[in-house]
Amino acid sequence: MPKTLFFAILASAMTLIASPSAQSEETKPVMTSETKALLKPEKSGLLPIDGVNYYYAVYGKGEPLLLLHGGLGSSDMFAPILPKFAEHRTVIAVDLQGHGRTALGERPFGLEAMGDDMAAIVKALGYDKVDVMGYSLGGGVAFRMAVQHPEAVRRLVMVSTGYASNGFYDEMRPQQAQVSAAAAEFMKDTPMYKSYVAVAPKPEDFPKLLDALGAFMRKDYDFSADVPKLKMPVMLVYGDSDMYKPEHEIKFFQMLGGGLKDAGWMREHLSQNRLAIIPNRTHYDVFFAPELVASTMPFLDGVTKVKTWDEIVSE
Repeated sequence: MPKTLFFAILASAMTLIASPSAQSEETKPVMTSETKALLKPEKSGLLPIDGVNYYYAVYGKGEPLLLLHGGLGSSDMFAPILPKFAEHRTVIAVDLQGHGRTALGERPFGLEAMGDDMAAIVKALGYDKVDVMGYSLGGGVAFRMAVQHPEAVRRLVMVSTGYASNGFYDEMRPQQAQVSAAAAEFMKDTPMYKSYVAVAPKPEDFPKLLDALGAFMRKDYDFSADVPKLKMPVMLVYGDSDMYKPEHEIKFFQMLGGGLKDAGWMREHLSQNRLAIIPNRTHYDVFFAPELVASTMPFLDGVTKVKTWDEIVSE
């Protein structure tokens, strides 16, 4: 696939994300004056962690939830749904290395290092343990944080995240391999570039970020040996038209102990882990789907009780 076409596709996807007018009435978030107020952080700032100056913002009150965005985005990607989380949670939104208001710096770009960084950020902000939700790149960072610092993660939600590079559809890998600084010029008119330069501390680093992401995506990885280390409750969320193969999503769930047997009449064999497949969603719009909040909040709150058939009939 030519670079120009590849990035045109990405730009189109991000246009739908960035432009409320491009969203259907069904999926357009309802932004009341109350929810708009919740988008103003209680506090924000920069934290120097292992050579990276991370931007963070804290919203709302309640149990802490660390929220991690996807590649070529920032914590602003969650703006349509963040207010709903912040109504009941202290949301800690972080811009990952090289993204948003966090400069790329000179340190190598990798999931393992950023996983360590997130644990350090949580500790620096005064939290011993947090729930973590990550989307795409952020899901990979959340995965590594939970594996490397399980004591800091109470519950883990990974949205559109795989455990190995072979989980992508086969045609995706060559497309990902094309990402490099050479594409920067093609992207000057895209929402991704414009949103980056609007807040980045060093806008001139955009080509370097593309090089870092391209090098990262060209590497094969397989974290299957680390999946059993996730002892905390884990939830996987995908769009039904995601970039991951359905069999990879199911295998991930099964590796976590889910989907191996019938739960039983009394739910006696119910796994502590969850899988959600959101209909009519893709990798490029699942992270702002209203259904993402509705499906993950009960899990994050530890709610497993549902009405039995007897209770429903008796009502």
